[in-house]
Amino acid sequence: MMDIEYVREQFPALSRDFIFMDNAGGSQVLKKVIERISGYLVHHNVQLGASYKVSAEAGGKLKYATSRIAELVNASRDEEVVIGSSTTMLQRILSLTISSQWKKGDEVIVTDTDHEANVSPWMDLQEKGIKVKTWQVNKETLELEISDLQKLMTERTKLVAVTHASNVLGTINPIKKITQAVHEAGALICVDGVAYAPHRKVDVKDLDADFYTFSWYKTFGPHLAVMYGKYEELAKLDSINHYFIGKESVPYKLQPGNFNFELTYSTLGIIEYYDEIFRHHFGAEKASYQERLTRTFELIASHEEKLATLLLDYLNSVPEVRIIGISEADRSKRVPTISFVHEKFKSEEIVEKVDGHRIGIRFGDFYAKKLIQALDLEEKNGVVRVSLVHYNTTEEVRKLIGVFKGIF
Repeated sequence: MMDIEYVREQFPALSRDFIFMDNAGGSQVLKKVIERISGYLVHHNVQLGASYKVSAEAGGKLKYATSRIAELVNASRDEEVVIGSSTTMLQRILSLTISSQWKKGDEVIVTDTDHEANVSPWMDLQEKGIKVKTWQVNKETLELEISDLQKLMTERTKLVAVTHASNVLGTINPIKKITQAVHEAGALICVDGVAYAPHRKVDVKDLDADFYTFSWYKTFGPHLAVMYGKYEELAKLDSINHYFIGKESVPYKLQPGNFNFELTYSTLGIIEYYDEIFRHHFGAEKASYQERLTRTFELIASHEEKLATLLLDYLNSVPEVRIIGISEADRSKRVPTISFVHEKFKSEEIVEKVDGHRIGIRFGDFYAKKLIQALDLEEKNGVVRVSLVHYNTTEEVRKLIGVFKGIF
């Protein structure tokens, strides 16, 4: 069982008289992350690459941070880590650089369940003559069927862009199986892990993903993002940096203006936090880093499943409520990002009634506009979304349920 008091002590914002349940929009920040940002700015706020001591120290610290990020996602080498301002920007950069290898008539497949960050960059390639197809959600099961994807792929398919977990449905897509199908068709895959990474371990080797992105500000850190790419695929991409930074400069060629130094350094606080959860709960038990990470995320998933069970059980008991996504809390099938609509209320009406209780939830399409349109939910002004993470408590969920009972 997770020691929730220990967990919450690591997040300064949680001492406030407020309940944060809009975590899929942005999580609260770890104390260690804040300290890392401050420490870097005080002691190492210089330009990199100089011969003097402080610059060399700063470069070493950032190289170490990058190596730990590579270890976190289980990348094969540090150069497979690309840092950027946001997942949206990184996927835009990827679309611009990879498409220069393609020809008119080549194909990309996107889904209608993704956040627009993994859709628009590919849709815009239609202006270059790239054909874009949409892998549509099954409106009955609210899941993506691999058989439907296989029907869309042809010998001209170059890439499939798909989310690991929907930021509306909460559904975990079987990325390993999807990747296998994509590779069998001779294509590459770009996975948006933004809504997945706060809840589950990301192992890019196990997934065999060609590209994988997520945002640190949704995984308890600063407003920054990372893209993993297989080295051999990154090496093929053209440089989007200055003319003297060539194709061989991986990953710098994909980081115009370089990355944010203090924010990148602060991600060490997240990586160390996961290890500290393990140490706190399992002591000095011997295990490799990947084994420790697996155990940590098993703890996280188990706690989140309990939270989701409480909320879903209540929502399932209300006849007028329709859960938009899997209605069970099974941790193997969903993350605790829970969306619903009520037949008697527009979504904003419910959220606005909750606001006064110092609980932060949200309504809307969450930039998954195509999904909201596909499910005919625009008239409801999107969904009500309650997005939980491991620092939320059962008491907080019960308080939200109590507020809901006063509304519907």
